[in-house]
Amino acid sequence: MNQPLDLGATTAPDSIRIIEDYEAFRRTTVRGAPTVLQVLPALVSGGVERGTVDVARALVEAGWRALVVSRGGPMVHELERVGARHIALPVYAKNPLLWRSTFDALVDLIWQEGVDLVHARSRMPAWLAWRAARRNRVPFVTTFHQRPAAANAAKRLYNSVMVRGDRVIAISHYVADRLLNEYGLDPARLRVIPRGVDLSLFDPDKVTAERLIRLSDRWRIPDGVPVVMLPARVTQWKGHGLLVDALARLERGSCHCLMVGEDEGRRSVKAALEPRIAKLGLTPHIHFVGRCDDMPAAYKLADVVVSASLDPEPFGRVMIEAQAMGRPIVAADHGGARETVLPGETGWLVKPGDPGALADGIRAALTLDGDGRRRLSERAVGHVREHFSRYQMCARTLAVYSELLDGPAARADDGAAAAV
Repeated sequence: MNQPLDLGATTAPDSIRIIEDYEAFRRTTVRGAPTVLQVLPALVSGGVERGTVDVARALVEAGWRALVVSRGGPMVHELERVGARHIALPVYAKNPLLWRSTFDALVDLIWQEGVDLVHARSRMPAWLAWRAARRNRVPFVTTFHQRPAAANAAKRLYNSVMVRGDRVIAISHYVADRLLNEYGLDPARLRVIPRGVDLSLFDPDKVTAERLIRLSDRWRIPDGVPVVMLPARVTQWKGHGLLVDALARLERGSCHCLMVGEDEGRRSVKAALEPRIAKLGLTPHIHFVGRCDDMPAAYKLADVVVSASLDPEPFGRVMIEAQAMGRPIVAADHGGARETVLPGETGWLVKPGDPGALADGIRAALTLDGDGRRRLSERAVGHVREHFSRYQMCARTLAVYSELLDGPAARADDGAAAAV
């Protein structure tokens, strides 16, 4: 696995000390502490939002100023608690009537706040932020979180703003390869920075019995039955239907399945599945529990965690969160999963879209004996702590910022977008 920086990783789980010290990045500019502006659609929930808050926290701890522009959301409170500042602007809006006023507001904000670098994390905000950064002659960074596939030329053009950064961060080598091959990105501007887990939060030893009991009672988990968990928003491509078909191939009642994730706005997917679940006789064994506010405890309740995505995951945060909690992961063998799951050591990679292969993977995980589960758990925890910590993600991101601020930025030509 390619690691951009050696940040002192170790391999033995019990020898790892969780230290997040960003003093090496402490610096000043002619105007004082550097100021970084991150731009994204909203601060509601999800991996993009989590990464934004994590980097903002690292910036503050390094003595920098952290600003975030979005339409707002529940995570604004968390952002402000770490010492960052939020500014609400409709950068998410696809209404052309709002673009000019939003662009002008961004230009003014960058100027008035003395912003030294702009970092965009989503496509619509990136179009506005890219031009606003250019107007103020400050470096522009993007992180490509999305699936890079584009069905037509218009979609490719829309995506292309994400490769116009002075530095382009890909969240996996899978995404990086797609950007290089499909968008003509200059490799000199590309950096691969995998997503990271908060090891102080996703720590099996820190989840109390009270937290486990609270979730178990709320979800009415039957005693003595192994738990199979799919943590994902209820959408077609996340593979809920595939998992249902896989469970039908296992002995009836041999496990209890928890579908953990929001289904608001996607109730048709759940509604379409429920008659199928009933026809297969699985209604007592499958429970859609909705959003969970304590995912570390949820993972610890699981005997097996599944990622059944029909399309390749750009990265797949579920895979590293489950392993951080010492849980076996069964995932589709494509996309980012190939970079995070060690087959036969921390989990299983199975043929994508194949319910029989998924059932075999779940069965193999459920039949591990005590020693096998312990060894897998130790290896999984050590693997995530070695390669996928929040500190590593944030330190590598601050290194990209420093690279641009320390010397002449290798600016992308305004007209040199990727081939579209």
